[in-house]
Amino acid sequence: MIDQIIKNYDFYKQKNFTELKFSYQQFIKAINTLDKKKFQINEIGKSFKDKSLYLIKTGSGKIKVFFWSQMHGNEPISTQGLFDLLGFLNYEDELNFLREKILNECTLYFFPLVNPDGAEKFIRRNAQGIDLNRDAIKQTTPEAKILNDIIDDIKPHFAFNLHDQERYYGTKNSNQPTALSFLSPSFNFEKSIDKYREKSMKLIVAISNLLQKYLPNNIAKYNDDFMPNAFGDNVQAKSISTILFEAGYIIGDENRQKVRKFYFIALLFAVIQISDALFNKYLFSEYQDIPKNIKFKFTDIILKNLSIIQNGKVFVTDVSVIKNVLNSEKFTDLCDEFLIWDIGDLSDKKSFFEINCSNLKINYKLERLQNAKKLLQFVNESLSKG
Repeated sequence: MIDQIIKNYDFYKQKNFTELKFSYQQFIKAINTLDKKKFQINEIGKSFKDKSLYLIKTGSGKIKVFFWSQMHGNEPISTQGLFDLLGFLNYEDELNFLREKILNECTLYFFPLVNPDGAEKFIRRNAQGIDLNRDAIKQTTPEAKILNDIIDDIKPHFAFNLHDQERYYGTKNSNQPTALSFLSPSFNFEKSIDKYREKSMKLIVAISNLLQKYLPNNIAKYNDDFMPNAFGDNVQAKSISTILFEAGYIIGDENRQKVRKFYFIALLFAVIQISDALFNKYLFSEYQDIPKNIKFKFTDIILKNLSIIQNGKVFVTDVSVIKNVLNSEKFTDLCDEFLIWDIGDLSDKKSFFEINCSNLKINYKLERLQNAKKLLQFVNESLSKG
């Protein structure tokens, strides 16, 4: 059945989103594609800059499932994947029996694009400069207050906290970056496991096992350190089985549209599992077997065996270069600035592009976090000369 859904994906895909970045107008157009007979669409408040926020509801089942996306404005795949799920539910084909099953067993609630002001500028924070995912307690932002109120009003059985992650994550034994990672958030510093967290762990095991078929060695488990002011951790603490999604990167998939497809598959599969309670056959202990997500397992470029002249001395070393992730207001895939990130033996690192610099020598004072433009220009010009 999943193979058939993948085959039919273009029918479900929200056509208003074709690139990594999209506008608020495109978002509104996407909402307007939904059949009003199938979905209840309500404005639930305004962002700090008075953009309308929406709650979408469908289904009549006793199991309540809540999804929210893009509380970080520069994490658009979370919203795109969520709209592809809405597109599947909005469509009619030979899989209508599956839609009926889901909507008879579940009531689904969607709060897409929690941070439209940040999304419009493609920055992480909202218009107040506040990270919404660190505003679960004080609720200084209107967006966080609305999100919290919805959760308290709905009291869902399952909650999906949908995000994107930087493309530099990988796992210990993989030669590929992490395409998707998942988390059952902790609800205390002890990382205790109650029956609600057990459910989210089992559900993640089910999703991970499925995705390994299509993205082998590209699936990971996100760090579960407790964050007292984060939404996922606080929702889990309310006895709601909570699952974090993170859209990662597949080499060559610069707009993350392939990742988007499997993000949608993971969301739909999770809903199928919930509607039939199929996830209960998995052991929550298997959650610990999912590989850990390791940050900066990958870099953009590694210059191998580059000879550097400093203080009249020559040494041979490796140099890694990444896009400027220190500017948290930029999403790395859209940033044209590069930094020297690491210097030394980088044989344990992977890169998207490796350059053999064995025959190159440069008089250049290397410093970590230094702008790498001059260094990359030298390497490029030297290699072009042969």
